[in-house]
Amino acid sequence: MSRFRKAGKVDSLAGFRTEKTEPAVPSGLLRGARKSGQLNLSGRGLAEVPQSVYRLNVDTPEEAQQNVSFGASDRWWEQTDLTKLLLSSNLLTQLSEDIRLLPALTTLDLHDNQLSSLPSAVGELQELQQLRLSHNKLTTLPVEVCTLKNLRSLTIQQNLLESLPDELEQLQNLTELDVSSNHLKGLPSGLGGLTCLQKLNLCDNKLSCLPDSMAQLKNVKMLDCSQNELTDIPASLSGMLALEQLYLRHNKLCRIPPLPAPALKELYAGNNQIEQLESEQLTCLAAISLLELRDNKIKTLPEQITLLNKLTRLDLTNNDITTLPASISLLPNLKVLLLEGNPLRGIRRDLLTVSDTSKTPTEHAQKTVFDTSIENEGDTAMTLPSQASISVHNIKTLKSLVYSEKQAGAIPDELFDAAADQSITTVNFSKNLLTAIPPRMVEFHSSLADVNLSFNKLTCCSPDICKLPQLTHIDLRNNQLADLPSEMKHLLKLRSIILSYNRFKSFPEVLYQISSLETVLIANNQVGGVDPSRLKNLVHLSTLDLSNNDLLNIPPELGLCSSLRCLSLEGNPFRTPRAAIVAKGTDAVLEYLRSRIPT
Repeated sequence: MSRFRKAGKVDSLAGFRTEKTEPAVPSGLLRGARKSGQLNLSGRGLAEVPQSVYRLNVDTPEEAQQNVSFGASDRWWEQTDLTKLLLSSNLLTQLSEDIRLLPALTTLDLHDNQLSSLPSAVGELQELQQLRLSHNKLTTLPVEVCTLKNLRSLTIQQNLLESLPDELEQLQNLTELDVSSNHLKGLPSGLGGLTCLQKLNLCDNKLSCLPDSMAQLKNVKMLDCSQNELTDIPASLSGMLALEQLYLRHNKLCRIPPLPAPALKELYAGNNQIEQLESEQLTCLAAISLLELRDNKIKTLPEQITLLNKLTRLDLTNNDITTLPASISLLPNLKVLLLEGNPLRGIRRDLLTVSDTSKTPTEHAQKTVFDTSIENEGDTAMTLPSQASISVHNIKTLKSLVYSEKQAGAIPDELFDAAADQSITTVNFSKNLLTAIPPRMVEFHSSLADVNLSFNKLTCCSPDICKLPQLTHIDLRNNQLADLPSEMKHLLKLRSIILSYNRFKSFPEVLYQISSLETVLIANNQVGGVDPSRLKNLVHLSTLDLSNNDLLNIPPELGLCSSLRCLSLEGNPFRTPRAAIVAKGTDAVLEYLRSRIPT
């Protein structure tokens, strides 16, 4: 019998008494839960948790009435303690104190309900390791939660929290804490006490500063402080020695924080007010491979950019850069350089979004920007049975899978086999004869972020692309696409999509539903119109290229899309705004359009 049976007062007649009417849970589910220790009641429209669930390991089960023979095949008396209870996506407004009757729970999932509070009895679930509370209406986190000594993961995003309890530091075994999308204005000073923490998400709150105690978080690998009101990052954070990913997007930072984090590989500081890069800041970023500084006010890059010799991706989209230092061509590993939306002189516009990883980094930077020629050492390569020579260095070190300019109608299986068990982040299958998206790309669903399928013969975009939840950039230019699958709305991290030189006759419907989009390039198609009322909902959209399409008129309401910093409309048959206004740039065009809105 259950080792936790004494947790509640046992009613010996409970199994034989007619209970009052309550939401029915199929007896088969309860019977299975007694055997497996797991019960999934997600998405059942429950307004309350049935008593039969709370008392699952307390009351005598129904099957005891039907067969009391010890030779029965259904050995009901050998029940297992309930360890996993999933109640997500219901209509729960409260949880009963009777939750204490399930003290063996290790996972309790209550996300996507209407809970405004939690019972104090939650503190009695001392075996709990995972507590999911996101997408509810919680205004406070009860202190009792902080007594759960075995808790490993606590997710409370999308609630109404204005503060966190000081006792939070008692969660000594916590490895993941997500409090994003709340109303937090400050953090408890004891936050640094969570010494086992590895992932900390503070995104989308109202934080204006971070506590110095965070320096004690020696094991945090991912810190997300995006969409807050931070004006500076305390120098004490340099104590976060394990930090690999730091997200600071959409704040009020005027400089990159000089954080000597030896393990920092990815820094996202886009959409701030950074005006210059200092050599001191760059010195601290010795291990950085991805640096995002888009949508800032940077005017120049220092020659010391060469200090970032492990840099593979540099995003400088939408800044005020007029010239680039020649030293940028000496970055040995640079694969992607994004410069769209800068007033650069002497560089052709079509080169500003080049991300051609088929070339060596030196070739990429020099031949697209400087047209110089310095040879780079070749990567160690292996030849597959299909004669597809691939770079082992690319796969193992850069996590990049490249098969470009082969005029191939399909990607060899041997290529995917060579990358098995690798966390591939970048795929480049450009300049081939592909008519469909390679289905085996989904094998990298947990890591793939950047896909280049440009210059192929794709006639449709398979819904399989939506099985890549980490996807942030996709390049589909120069294909034969006329539509995109509606399932793409599930790509919650997609920030950039390139659709230029295809066969779109209208702005793809699904793009209006991808709220994370920052860049949409759909030039040289046959797009006849856009819906500004829906475009306005893309609050992060800063770059929109509609040049060389069939736009007969530009709706004045497009001027209300205040997030746009780079709007390209050249080469369309509209009469207004006139070419002289379009030539003045995005701000002038948006101002003109706003002036034309009927009052």
